[in-house]
Parts: sequence; C-alpha cells; structure tokens
Amino acid sequence: MNKANLKILITGGAGFIGSHVVRRFVLKYPNYRVYNLDNLTYAGNLENLKDIENKPNYIFIKGNIVDASFVFEIFEKHQFDSVIHLAAESHVDRSISDPLVFVRTNVIGTMNLLNAAKELWNDDFKNKKFYHISTDEVYGSLDEIGLFTEKTSYNPNSPYSASKASSDHFVRAYGETYGLPYVITNCSNNYGPNHFPEKLIPLFINNIINKQPLPVYGDGNYTRDWLFVEDHAIAIDLVFHKGKNQETYNIGGFNEWKNIDLVKLLCKLMDQKLNRKEGESEQLITNVKDRPGHDLRYAIDANKINKELGWEPSVTFEEGLSKTVDWYLNNKEWLDNVTSGSYKEYYKKQYL
Repeated sequence: MNKANLKILITGGAGFIGSHVVRRFVLKYPNYRVYNLDNLTYAGNLENLKDIENKPNYIFIKGNIVDASFVFEIFEKHQFDSVIHLAAESHVDRSISDPLVFVRTNVIGTMNLLNAAKELWNDDFKNKKFYHISTDEVYGSLDEIGLFTEKTSYNPNSPYSASKASSDHFVRAYGETYGLPYVITNCSNNYGPNHFPEKLIPLFINNIINKQPLPVYGDGNYTRDWLFVEDHAIAIDLVFHKGKNQETYNIGGFNEWKNIDLVKLLCKLMDQKLNRKEGESEQLITNVKDRPGHDLRYAIDANKINKELGWEPSVTFEEGLSKTVDWYLNNKEWLDNVTSGSYKEYYKKQYL
C-alpha cells in the first residue's frame, strides 16, 4: 500500500473503539487525512475526540451509512483510498429488543460502503483497502475448553451477532466476486476509557460510583475474553498497514474472566480507589433474569496476529482495569453527560 498522503474513511469514529482508532491515526500519521464518519447516535460522542478536533489532518462528517446516496456522495467528493469500518449497532440486549435496527446499520450500512468503494474505485483496487471490524460473537458459544480461530465456523446466536456475521460474509463475497481488497478482524470484548455505560464494565463502574445495584445475568458464570481498547487500536493499526489482503485476523486479550469474578475484582478495585470499606461494593451485586440466547463462553486464539504481525496485549487485565477505573473517576462530567436523558429510560427498561 502506498502510504503517502492517504485519505482514510473511518466509520463510527466518534464511538468507543472508533475514537481510539481515529486518535491514533490522526496523531501518528500527520500526512494522512483522516475522515471520521459518524451519525452521533446515543453511543457516538464528539467529546471523545475534543483533544484532536482541531488537528489539520482530521475531518468530521456527520451522516448515516444506511443512506446509500449520502455514502456514494462522500466517496465521490473526498476520493477515499481506504475504509476502516467500525460503525455498527453492537449491544446484544438492544438487538433482542429491536433486531431490524441491527440489520439496517450492520448489514445494509456495510453493503452501502462496499458498493461505494467498488464503484468509485472503478475496479482499480491498487493501493486500496476495505478493513472491516467484526466480533468474536459471530462464532457462537464455546464450552469450557477450546478457542475461536480464524477457521472456526460461524454460528451466531443473537440478532446482533447474526447481523455482524452477515456483514462479514458480504465483505468476503465482494473480495471473491469483484476482487475488492479487504481484511477482516474479529475481536473479543473491549474495555477502557470512553466506553458508553451500557456494557458490563462501564455500567458497573458508574453504578458502583452511585451505589446502585450491579445487575448480573443468571449465575454470572458466563466467560469472556477481555481486550484493552488501546491495545485493539494498536492491532488495527498493524493490520491496516501490514495485514495481508483477503485475510482474517482474530484479536483477543489472552485474558478470560467469568463475569462474576470480574465484577468482584472491579468491586474490590473501586472500594480501594473510593476509600470505601472492603466488600462494600460487592454487596451491590444483584442477580437478574438471564437474557435469551446468552452464549456461555467466548475465547480468542490470537496466535495468527501475534506470529505474523508481532502484536500482543501491552497491559495485563488488572493494569488495564485500573487505568479504566481511573479514567472514569477523573472524567465524572463525561460520565454524567452520557448517562442523562434517554439512557436512563433504556436502563430502567432493561434492568429494573
């Protein structure tokens, strides 16, 4: 790939993972022009990028990838060389409540980007790349042993994971049918600064701060592999620049935790940082009715990206979690802003 003066479209760049990717590319590659396309729904927040918003190589575009004509227009206007596609509806609980929203954004939105890239690149794909960010949830659920590899068959169990699986298939199909140069990464659960508090870790940090119940689904023995978001951004950088076209890379934290054990660790850490009595926050744990189609265990085999590109997590889970808690405690205004209004209604409906 010709790296000089690239024009890169990053979709969903005001969201959790996207904002970390945008920041990294803007600061590390000043000769690139980085276009951040985001519709600024509940999870998109330009406050996530206030520190770089005036950088000369950063351009924000507000818009919805579901709008095909809009997507085509911005491709035509800006002549992007590459796409890093993160924009997605990503919360399993919300997908259970309203699956069609996930189909529109995750499937149709991805199709619109693929079609625009194919048409505007005029089948001349030299120095072009379509990088699609996906999830380990497309593989379904694991028993107590085994790992997801790049060869694992798809077996999605929720509307969210089904929509992501579908988008993955379309990206590969465009590669096979039209020769579109693509790369796909499937990542494990991310955590870190700027995460909208509907997911487990930021939700529980916020609830512990406010001494609210900590709603744990079922018996809490669901297992996830956790990846610090800044390590994910580093991996995306590596895959974008050095990953092989028409390949998939799994990105995981080598870091499995049962939900209940993670919550207890978080409670202990928060009690220390808030100068509360040991065990105080753990008293907030409340078991709630399990959600439908709840996958037992996810675990990523990330040896391919380690061996081919030299990537590995830079922090332990305990270090990353401590950094994450510190960020939320030091950014109370950000947390208050994103948990006002419609978020409160959603939370009430989901957990109370």
